[in-house]
Amino acid sequence: MSMVRVTLPDGSVREVAPGTIIAEVVQGIGGRLARAALAALVDGEVLDLGRPLEQDCSLRVLTWNDAEGREVFRHSSTHLMAQAIKRLFPDARLTVGPPLEDGYFYDIDTPRPLTPEDFPAIEAEMRKIVEADYPIRRYEVEREQAKDFFRQKGEEYKVLLVDDIPVGEPISMYEQGEFTDLCYGPHIPSTGRIKALKLMSVAGAYWRGDQANKQLQRLYGTSFEKQADLEQYLFRLEEAKKRDHRKLGQELDLFSFHEEAPGQGFWHANGWAVYRGLESWSRRIQERLGYQEVATPWWVNTKLYETSGHLDHYRPNLFLSQAEEQLYATKPMNCPCHCLLFKEERHSYRDLPVKIAEYGPLSRFESSGTLHGLMRVRGFHQDDAHLFIREDQIEEQIREVLGIVDEIYGTLGMQYTIKLSTRDPENFMGEVSVWDAAEASLARAMESLGRNYVLNPRDAAFYGPKLDFDVTDALGRKWQCATVQLDFQLPIKFDLTYVDADGKEKRPVMIHRAIMGSLERFIGVLTEHFAGNFPAWLAPVQARVLPITERHMDYAQQVAAQLREAGLRVWVDPRNEKMGYKIREAELMKVPYILVVGDKEAAAGAVAVRRRGMQDEGAMALPAFLELAQGEIAGRKLDEAARKAAAGER
Repeated sequence: MSMVRVTLPDGSVREVAPGTIIAEVVQGIGGRLARAALAALVDGEVLDLGRPLEQDCSLRVLTWNDAEGREVFRHSSTHLMAQAIKRLFPDARLTVGPPLEDGYFYDIDTPRPLTPEDFPAIEAEMRKIVEADYPIRRYEVEREQAKDFFRQKGEEYKVLLVDDIPVGEPISMYEQGEFTDLCYGPHIPSTGRIKALKLMSVAGAYWRGDQANKQLQRLYGTSFEKQADLEQYLFRLEEAKKRDHRKLGQELDLFSFHEEAPGQGFWHANGWAVYRGLESWSRRIQERLGYQEVATPWWVNTKLYETSGHLDHYRPNLFLSQAEEQLYATKPMNCPCHCLLFKEERHSYRDLPVKIAEYGPLSRFESSGTLHGLMRVRGFHQDDAHLFIREDQIEEQIREVLGIVDEIYGTLGMQYTIKLSTRDPENFMGEVSVWDAAEASLARAMESLGRNYVLNPRDAAFYGPKLDFDVTDALGRKWQCATVQLDFQLPIKFDLTYVDADGKEKRPVMIHRAIMGSLERFIGVLTEHFAGNFPAWLAPVQARVLPITERHMDYAQQVAAQLREAGLRVWVDPRNEKMGYKIREAELMKVPYILVVGDKEAAAGAVAVRRRGMQDEGAMALPAFLELAQGEIAGRKLDEAARKAAAGER
């Protein structure tokens, strides 16, 4: 009998008899990995530990630390919840229950609507099932056998689901204790592994998503290996509610939205100060690197987008209008206009790279149901730029762009990961060979720079592959912000050329890049990341001067004038209120520097300094405070309140 060769991630090989279950191989590995095993990745397929091995394969053990392992864990949690529901509501009828990134749900036809008041009883029953530690067993059945099984139990939805399984595919069932469910799997070894669980919410959902069908109860839950992880997750959810940029935007007087302009923010003075701070910072970085800032029309004849290909690939996202029998669109992106600017002049190879930047307004149609504060809008601005380069400049220019990414996100204390998105076979422009060359060039540039990235197949822009930067915020959430795209197509579409060293005309390559991306969305992310505690250099009001009584108002105004002259954003609180109230108000507005002035301060030319989130630091001569504040602002440092918020500390 020939043995099955199992290759492990470290390259070692285990030989086992055919039919040996994966769990036995895992136990042979031993140690902490074996104890933590939830499932296994076998030749790229996630399988239960109880599945037999019949042929040579590669095998990687999956634990909670693997995304695939967590998905299996949450998938098994749906069965745990369904089993508890069936115990408490025997007449309930089950449909489907998939895992989600941070939890799971199950759509159930219950004899009465479920409410949060039912959750304690359901959770208690779930914990009984965990304590029983039922083994979870997979077995396959014939189609009619499965249908008969579910008919006898009155599970008519499951009968319909069996009919949906293509002929020839195996029909698998999973059993734990008295509960059996139709499921592809895979699942964890036993119910006892689910140590921490909580039901989150209940909502209505139609069977198969069709309003013509019966409405079901969609019960959401989450689960973790450890209770501490569950508690941390619940804390993050509560913290996310507190940090919601829409809530903070109103409280801090940053922006608002009105039904007269759906999906377009109205910037208030405070919010506009944040916006201008980011935009000015971006400008200084780009000027240092030789970018040319331009402004192009926001309303363009659609013939431009016929040339670029956007009309074919992007038409549903365009705002279109007609004038004098011509069709126009509000500008959704800057690249076609920048191509026109590049083409106006004859360029030598010595002129390249030509770097064109723009911050003007853009608009894209988003359906009303997807609009979400600043995160999903119809009108926005980008720190947008297009680099026209020679092919031999790809690596050096990608390096420079990555340097800007590092400077922006490093200053803000935000980590990121990179995805390389490749061609979508169903939505691309140009020749496959050109695409292959572009993808290879971008991969070589990343590898030569020693940058780690993961492949993201089929998600490129229609004109070229791209790097997407997923930024992690204080609560561990990922936001796709920066993007860098390598484009060989638009130079062809617009017949762009430069004169090379040999005197012949050649095509430039374009790099599309936005570092913050949509400034609207980026400010939304930053508002939540810092919980409104913007670093002092970015804060809408950097210092608030609080006169103790009305007779100290003149000195307060003198202090404010000197601070404004030095470039600080200052507000004097003129209200006839108690000092404790004024300080609390300043803290609620998250002002970095609170300056109290009274008789002593006026006589000494000083201010009593209080930093947000900290105790009174005492009196300080005004020039000394000014030197301190200017140094921290110029250095773009994170003060203690901003640092704690960015670290997600309680």
